[in-house]
Amino acid sequence: MNNLSINMGDTAFMILCTAMVCLMTPGLAFFYGGLARKNNILTIMGQSFLSVGITTIMWIFGGFGLSFGSDIGGVIGNPTDYFLMNNVTSLPNLFHGSTIPFMMFFLYQLMFVIITVPLMTGAFAGRMDLKGYILLIILWNLLVYFPVCHWIWGGGLLDQLGFRDFAGGAVIHTTAGFGSLACILRLGQRKISIDQRSRHSNLMAAAIGTGLLWFGWFGFNSGGALRADSQAVNAFGSTFVALAFAMITWLIVAKVRGNNFDFVDVLTGSVAGLATITPCAGYVKPESAILIGMIAGIICHAAVDFRKKKQWDDALDVWGVHGMGGFTGTILVGIFATNSHLLGELNSWYFLGIQIIGVILVAAYAYLITTVILNILMRYTTITTTKEEQEKGLDFTFFDNKNK
Repeated sequence: MNNLSINMGDTAFMILCTAMVCLMTPGLAFFYGGLARKNNILTIMGQSFLSVGITTIMWIFGGFGLSFGSDIGGVIGNPTDYFLMNNVTSLPNLFHGSTIPFMMFFLYQLMFVIITVPLMTGAFAGRMDLKGYILLIILWNLLVYFPVCHWIWGGGLLDQLGFRDFAGGAVIHTTAGFGSLACILRLGQRKISIDQRSRHSNLMAAAIGTGLLWFGWFGFNSGGALRADSQAVNAFGSTFVALAFAMITWLIVAKVRGNNFDFVDVLTGSVAGLATITPCAGYVKPESAILIGMIAGIICHAAVDFRKKKQWDDALDVWGVHGMGGFTGTILVGIFATNSHLLGELNSWYFLGIQIIGVILVAAYAYLITTVILNILMRYTTITTTKEEQEKGLDFTFFDNKNK
């Protein structure tokens, strides 16, 4: 393999996709910041930006190797393979983008891991202090994201069985969604009134954040092809179709159930469609994305209703939208996938079974390991906020501590 095998069009395409996925992290900050309480805006936005620095350092110091290094027992990659970006060159890699520089793949995957833990912050908004969040980023990346990424994309056990996740429905949304569920149940409810919990600081900021997420999601999903080809175009089209049908289906379900929907439902319904189409995007036809979007609107809305009945304090419905969206979409790959060359010689029922078993394994693993991480942190240090801090708002607590 040499430089002559690099396709300039594919490389330019992946540079654009990587930049678009990078934009999703500040987009998420606007989205969550606008939906959060007024006195928690800076805290929840800062959590998204903080992940950029911490996760990038971890990715360089072994994280990329743990995810994509040579396989060790199907469980984890070798961290020394790409430690300090050793062997991450401008030459292509046969298995990870044969027409683009390996450095491009390194950076594209980095943008994925950066946004994953920040997705969880919407679930436990107002309940975890800065120290706890930093420790959660470090331990969760090490024990959840890197192993699961290797299982599915790095040649690990699920990859070997034929499990497919085009752009992160299991690796990102299922892990973050079920990890957030563990945070919700372990940290408990906020110590403020329900009326205070439901106050959004700035819906205009949330709308801007949603728009940035929409834009970035095209790079998120289309870039999964790792080249500018028909599969990337297919992923692009499927992404937007699912977004639209999930949004409208969500609103219809809300109306049929007798609920009054508002502007937040428009934003949330669209994101549910995006999370659900992500694992399917490059494997299904755009017309199949119509059904996937409709299923996303129904399942994710039902999950949010279930969460409300159980009185789980998922501040921004991360589990119901991202967790159940990614979980559902991963299973739907086994139903709607049409690109037979991606499925190898697997029987369709066998493939569907692998998708179901695989995503259940990922969800259970993310939930259990996140619970263990929180138990350890809560036993040896303080990571939760007090009632007074929650009532006052974490932004004011931060500034008060700073000025002492």
